[in-house]
Amino acid sequence: MRSAVRRIFFACIGCMLLASPALAEAPAGKALPSMCKQPPHFDEHTLPPWQGGTNNDATERGLLFTIPEIDVLADFHGDLTDPKLVLFFGGNYFFATKFLVQAFEASHPEFKGRIFWETIPPGRLIEQIEKGGRITVGNMTWTAKADVYFGGLKKVQENIEKGFLVGPPLPYVTNNLTIMVPKGNPRRITGLADLGKPDLRLAMPNPAYEGIGRQIKAALAKAGGDALVTKVYDTKVKDGSTYLTLIHHRQTPLAIMQGCVDAGVTWQSEAAFQEQVGNPIGHVAIPDNVNVTATYAGAQVKGAPHPEAAHAWLDFIHSPEALKIFEGYGFKPYTQ
Repeated sequence: MRSAVRRIFFACIGCMLLASPALAEAPAGKALPSMCKQPPHFDEHTLPPWQGGTNNDATERGLLFTIPEIDVLADFHGDLTDPKLVLFFGGNYFFATKFLVQAFEASHPEFKGRIFWETIPPGRLIEQIEKGGRITVGNMTWTAKADVYFGGLKKVQENIEKGFLVGPPLPYVTNNLTIMVPKGNPRRITGLADLGKPDLRLAMPNPAYEGIGRQIKAALAKAGGDALVTKVYDTKVKDGSTYLTLIHHRQTPLAIMQGCVDAGVTWQSEAAFQEQVGNPIGHVAIPDNVNVTATYAGAQVKGAPHPEAAHAWLDFIHSPEALKIFEGYGFKPYTQ
């Protein structure tokens, strides 16, 4: 049986099956036997892809067919027709990639409109690399062979050892965790210990699919020991008050904005972005003594189709210009 929060979550973000036979045959003028209290309203400011579709460097857009909640590929960017550079970024700074690509293309105009990039969780990007770059989303399947991969430093080192990436790893920035909440923090959450409360609805990254989940468990253990970890990631999952996400950088803020959950732990940069664009999101800072710091790194993918372009991007990602973009979202430059 699905948990209550899971039902609520999908009711919030799903289309209400308005084309089903039972609904299609409803007599004119009579109320539709639907779960909807009113026809769906698609708020383009609240719903992905966010950034107004500008996180895309394609010069020729053709037919514009983005329908919020229905047809949107939020974490796939650019033109895949004949790219000169393919980048696989861990999705928790998707919002910065627009400005990174713009800055890179300004100094490398030969790449204008010829970069394709993805921003799904880094573990899933490795799975895509393992499958030869092949990926399916909905009814669409395509192949994108990456030139450069970005993720956590440990993940990059691990995949250099496995032979998927070419060393050495290049660290460039660090990031910390925060508690993302609705604007104004209506549940008055003060810290990680509050997340164990039975009546608090949470969206939390699934450690089986997102590396941040393991980082969050470490922070919860610092704040409340194994008991808090068990409450958040076991007890509350079983009773339905913790919803486990598969792609937290999209699901957590959306679930909060649509009133499906009360909070979720994310990277502080993700909360900073939502606040900067004016979405009704806030955050509760986690003290350094119970927080976790992640180091972001990159490396060339073994057999990269565009090795010279990969080297150029790796040189750029830790340049003062790139670091300034990251700092705008609270990242800190990596220092040994």
